[in-house]
Amino acid sequence: MEVSGADPGNVAGEGRPTLPFGLTQAFCGLNEIMYECSQNRENAQIIREVEVDKVSALSRDQVEAIKQLWKDPGIQECYDRRREYQLSDSTKYYLTDIDRIAMPSFVPTQQDVLRVRVPTTGIIEYPFDLENIIFRMVDVGGQRSERRKWIHCFESVTSIIFLVALSEYDQVLAECDNENRMEESKALFKTIITYPWFLNSSVILFLNKKDLLEEKIMYSHLISYFPEYTGPKQDVKAARDFILKLYQDQNPDKEKVIYSHFTCATDTENIRFVFAAVKDTILQLNLREFNLV
Repeated sequence: MEVSGADPGNVAGEGRPTLPFGLTQAFCGLNEIMYECSQNRENAQIIREVEVDKVSALSRDQVEAIKQLWKDPGIQECYDRRREYQLSDSTKYYLTDIDRIAMPSFVPTQQDVLRVRVPTTGIIEYPFDLENIIFRMVDVGGQRSERRKWIHCFESVTSIIFLVALSEYDQVLAECDNENRMEESKALFKTIITYPWFLNSSVILFLNKKDLLEEKIMYSHLISYFPEYTGPKQDVKAARDFILKLYQDQNPDKEKVIYSHFTCATDTENIRFVFAAVKDTILQLNLREFNLV
């Protein structure tokens, strides 16, 4: 959202310090594996020692270590089984483009910045201008440890935007490795939309990472994790419709409309289009509340 309404140069320049974090984060889930090349144990140690909060660029030794690790068959095998690890969705994006990112003249592109995953902690407010209308968006952490910080803080908010990662149907929680991420997300969604604080708030459901779902559904079958799924395998539309219904079914108030959008957060044009629709939805609801339409 910030990128959609910002100057591309400013967004890219501000993102540079986050790139070492993005690169080293890509290996976080691949530390304890069997390397085919014994030298890569030393390379892995080089990467573990990167102090991501103190550097804005990687050394040549660090870059070479990353390149050798990424080529190791042991790493590639683990990447193929990435749903078993707490691995960033952007792993392949960064590691296959390491030479460009490591150049001294490198300036992050919008895509580079968008793909850095930094978990939200606490409560962060983002005011932004959308076609001369000021919106205040409050971003809250969805992790279990973060919820107690915000769940009681809101009353009479205009709208709730709830993000679902479509690609997480086969993944487990970082906090608990035997609980499915989508099941947890679904339960949280039900909790939020039935809270007394939010009964008069409109609910907008973003089913995000549709691009990753399209890739993953070809080899990781939905029925393996949701036995109630009766659609065909490798069918993206059937999978999307099933997941949407999972969340719609959490709504006990059939009079309450849930506005849903399939999104790809790294596709800025898609996000601009979706937010234009969201803006219209919010404005219409506000006008209706005051009997102006």
